[in-house]
Amino acid sequence: MSEVSESALPFPHRANNLYKILYLLNWNESGEAASERHINWMGRTYAYLAPFVSKSPRAAYVNYRDLDLGINNDGNTSYARASVWGFRYFKNNFKRLVRVKTKVDPGNFFRNERSIPPLYSWSRKN
Repeated sequence: MSEVSESALPFPHRANNLYKILYLLNWNESGEAASERHINWMGRTYAYLAPFVSKSPRAAYVNYRDLDLGINNDGNTSYARASVWGFRYFKNNFKRLVRVKTKVDPGNFFRNERSIPPLYSWSRKN
């Protein structure tokens, strides 16, 4: 995969990525204490793996939706807020994808909790 430049396609994770990790936890206990214990365990696991995963930014795979990275506010998320997950999912391709989204869907009709937002100030000028 590393033969194709990471800027050639929206999916940039090409070189030096041997695996994708999906952090997934399931429990059958009920109650707030059980939920907190399991969620804290997941947080410790995520932190423990930090030295072994990509950095600057710590990459994420778009189809493993990690809502801890943040979510759209009713589909009206700013570029700054979306860049928190955008650069993890798409690296520097995020900037280019925002420009495409701004031209193709300036009203942000096609959106979800982790979609790429249009750049409203840029779309009004063009």
